[in-house]
Amino acid sequence: MRIRMRMRIRIRTLKGVMRYIVEMKRVLILVLVFILFAAPLRAQLQIALLKYNGGGDWYANPTSLPNLISFCNNNLGTGLDPDYATVEAGSPDMFNYPFLHMTGHGNVIFSPQEVKNIREYLISGGFLHIDDNYGLDKFIRPQMKKVFPELNFVELPYDHPIYHQTYSFPQGLPKVHEHDNKAPQGFGLIYEGRLLCFYTYECDLGDGWEDAAVHKDSEETRLNALKMGANIIQFVFMQ
Repeated sequence: MRIRMRMRIRIRTLKGVMRYIVEMKRVLILVLVFILFAAPLRAQLQIALLKYNGGGDWYANPTSLPNLISFCNNNLGTGLDPDYATVEAGSPDMFNYPFLHMTGHGNVIFSPQEVKNIREYLISGGFLHIDDNYGLDKFIRPQMKKVFPELNFVELPYDHPIYHQTYSFPQGLPKVHEHDNKAPQGFGLIYEGRLLCFYTYECDLGDGWEDAAVHKDSEETRLNALKMGANIIQFVFMQ
């Protein structure tokens, strides 16, 4: 009987410790968010690019994040570090960055340890923006299903707050590049009422953030893409 009681106490203690660790990570991310908006002149907060395995080009669109950061700092008054970080899917450093951006055209593979890390990061208050650079869809969906087997991507309605921050997009995502003549769609993973992953599909939002010389998009197209990106940043740090 005493052995059973000791085992129960240990199990309860372990569960309590795990809940405490998750809660402390959540608090850390909330503190980082406060730093961004409460003291932009005194401290800079970095956003990060997710580096993943599987062979896909996680490094696509190298000028997109610097341009988005500059646009947000100039137009929203954010205090984002002009240099973004790169973080691996299994790294504990992920918890230093409240916002992760993921892109690419090809294969994605998350190991069991990476699945656990990403899930814990997102549940703890982090946010993942996935931008399909054309060809990512069939790879990312099963990998995110490993992260959240209980959730499905749902298309966000046009009246969702992510489309109506500083800039309003009554018809949802702007279309940057044509591929299969499909309308752009914004999907989300919603956990306990919170949008923690936003997936932009058939949109090429990141291409629109790139330097004008890269894709030679019109100024209007690039501006709409940057405005939508700014909405995402603002939504993440204010929700």
